Amino acid sequence: MIRVLRRKKVKAPKESIPGIVRADLLPAEDTREVSLHFVIAVLCFIACLSAIVAMASDRAAQGWARDLRAEVTVQVRPSGLETGAMAAAKAAEILGGVKGVEEAAALEPERARELIKPWLGDVVLDDLPVPNLVEVRLDKDNPATAIDVMSALTARDIDASLDDHSTWLKDIEQAALIIRLISFAIFTIVAVAAGAVVSFATRAGLTTRSDIIEILSLCGASDGFIAQRFQYRFMSLAVTSGVMGAAAAGLVTVIIKLISPSQSFALALPFSWFDLLILIPCPLLVALISATTARMVTLRLLGGAHEKA
Repeated sequence: MIRVLRRKKVKAPKESIPGIVRADLLPAEDTREVSLHFVIAVLCFIACLSAIVAMASDRAAQGWARDLRAEVTVQVRPSGLETGAMAAAKAAEILGGVKGVEEAAALEPERARELIKPWLGDVVLDDLPVPNLVEVRLDKDNPATAIDVMSALTARDIDASLDDHSTWLKDIEQAALIIRLISFAIFTIVAVAAGAVVSFATRAGLTTRSDIIEILSLCGASDGFIAQRFQYRFMSLAVTSGVMGAAAAGLVTVIIKLISPSQSFALALPFSWFDLLILIPCPLLVALISATTARMVTLRLLGGAHEKA
C-alpha cells in the first residue's frame, strides 16, 4: 500500500513544481511496460477487426435482404391442353404489365434443373417433373405487392402460387441482428479488459514509485497533479499501442480483400475500402479509456492513502 506522510495544506502550483518534469516521475522508457504495450495493441486489434467484420457482415445481410425484397418467384401449373412452358410464358407476359413489376421472365426447364441439381443430383432429376417458374423483378421504388401479383394471375385464370422469400428474409434479418449484438458484446468486453489492464498497471506504477509520490506530496503537489502525470503517461502509451493494433487490423483487412480465397467469401464478407475509416477513432478511444482509468485509479489510491496516514 502507498504510504503518504501527513502534510500541511499547501496550495499547489498552477503549472507544475519547479524542477519536476513528467519524465522525473515516470521515465520515458520502462521495460516493464513492454507487455502492457502488447496487451493493449492486441485488444485494439481484436476490437477493430470485429468492428470491420461486423460492418461487412451487416452489409452482406442488407444486400441479400434487398435482393430478396426485389424478387419473387411464381410457380405456374398448366391447365387444359397447354404445356408448362406455355403457361409460364403466358404468366410472364401478364405479370410484365402489372404496375410495380420491372421485369418478368419464364424460367427455362434447363435453368430450373441447374438450380435444383446441387440438392437432388442427376439421377433423381431424370424422373422428377421440373416446376414451371417465372422470375419476377419488382420496382425498387414502388414494388408490387403479393396481392397485386396474384390478383393479376387470378383475373386471367392462371393457376399459380407465389413465393415472396419472406421466410428467407426473416432469417437474414435475424442473422444481421445477432451479428450486431455479438460485435457490440465483443467491443464492450475489450473496453472493460483495457480498463482492467490499465488499472493494474497504474497500481503497479504507484507502488514502485511510492517514494517519489511521497516527496511530491511533502512538496505540496496535489493529488490531481500526481494523477495527471499517470494520466498523460498511460494515454500516450495507449495511443501508440492503439495505432499498432489498428494498423494490424487494417493490414489483415487489406490482405483479405486483395487475395480473398473465393467469390463466395467476398459475397459473405464484402469488405469495403471505406471500412478502414473506422480504424481512425479506435486509438483515440483506447487512449480515452486508458487516461480516464489511470486518473480514477490514481486519485482513489492516493485518497485512501491520505485517510490511513
